[in-house]
Amino acid sequence: MRNTFIVLAAVIIGLFAYTKLMAGVGSGSPPADAPFEQRADLIRVYKSERRMVLLRGDAALSTYRISLGWAADEGPKQREGDEKTPEGRYEIDWRNPNSMAHLSLHISYPNPGDQRNAQSGGFPPGGAIMIHGLPNGWGLFGNIHQLWDWTDGCIAVTNAEMREIWARVPDHTPIEIMP
Repeated sequence: MRNTFIVLAAVIIGLFAYTKLMAGVGSGSPPADAPFEQRADLIRVYKSERRMVLLRGDAALSTYRISLGWAADEGPKQREGDEKTPEGRYEIDWRNPNSMAHLSLHISYPNPGDQRNAQSGGFPPGGAIMIHGLPNGWGLFGNIHQLWDWTDGCIAVTNAEMREIWARVPDHTPIEIMP
């Protein structure tokens, strides 16, 4: 039992050290844009199914299993810090190749309705809702991240999937986030 504890502690310390070492590395070079016919013109997220689909017209280009905010099943995001993923129609309005996670695409939350709802309750609406890969230095965990919701309201995929999404989703692509 004691040896198991020592090995487990060594693994945890090693992962922590590796993460700190990799924290300043960033995401690396983003991929080139996909050919026009492979680019999405709509992203649809099904929160209850933990599924995101890139669409071009009525055709699904790709489907991804996703992780969401810790409190994603408790309804739409209402205010800063509630750890919920928003619901509604937004767009991808900017991208960050050097984020804390492997690449990220910003979702235009809060919209004017979100801002009014939060302010009527006396709260700031929050922001910085992204589609992103795993935190820098954690890419080795791959699909394991899908076993639980762990973001603060963002939509997370693997790093390889994020590279594909980055290449296929131009700025101003609409995103519909469904319950």
